[in-house]
Amino acid sequence: MLDRPGSAAARIIPAIDTADPARAEVLAAALAPGCGALKLGLELFTAEGPEAVRRIAPHAPVFLDLKLHDIPNTVAGAVRSLLPLRPAMLTLHAGGGAAMITAAREAAEAAGAARPILLAVTVLTSIDAATLAETGVAGGTVQQVLRLARLALAAGADGLVCSPQEVARIRDAFGQAPMLVVPGVRPAGSALGDQARVATPAEAVAAGADWLVIGRPITGAADPAAALSAIVAGLPA
Repeated sequence: MLDRPGSAAARIIPAIDTADPARAEVLAAALAPGCGALKLGLELFTAEGPEAVRRIAPHAPVFLDLKLHDIPNTVAGAVRSLLPLRPAMLTLHAGGGAAMITAAREAAEAAGAARPILLAVTVLTSIDAATLAETGVAGGTVQQVLRLARLALAAGADGLVCSPQEVARIRDAFGQAPMLVVPGVRPAGSALGDQARVATPAEAVAAGADWLVIGRPITGAADPAAALSAIVAGLPA
């Protein structure tokens, strides 16, 4: 499995959110020397399928963010189908339940030491308490994140995806063992876009984040590599 980051640059995972494979490769080549991994999500995977991973993987470890969520047997089958691509990280929704997460972990074990880090997505960073309430979830985002974190970790997830606003609470509750991958990270002065629960890169690291997923502030910049370098420079070594 991918080791925890040992440097500021290794903490950053730029999000390659584009359906254009040529653009994705240009970004991957430019950003890989200054980061720890590259996130490939639904937009590119839906457009290109497994070939998208094959294009990006030569540049850097791939964080394959597909947020798998289905019945346990289907998710286990999906994990087995993805193992030949050797993603470094793979996401599934914690809301799929303990049996689904356990099935995913058992399927991933077939890859032995090369298996991906399994990350359970708690509450999307675009969601706030009002949105949760619309879906029948009471108690606010922090309580739901902690509830899903407890379920997912007990079922075999290696770590969690959460907003920077829940990182400290997760560390207080579960210690240093869970690997925390944190989107919703925005450099000071950046547009929030559709993010509802955010923090700066330095704030997220100070709270206990392992990796920071950053998309548009890097990939939407005139010089993505320079934007990445500026973010890294603002983090503790």
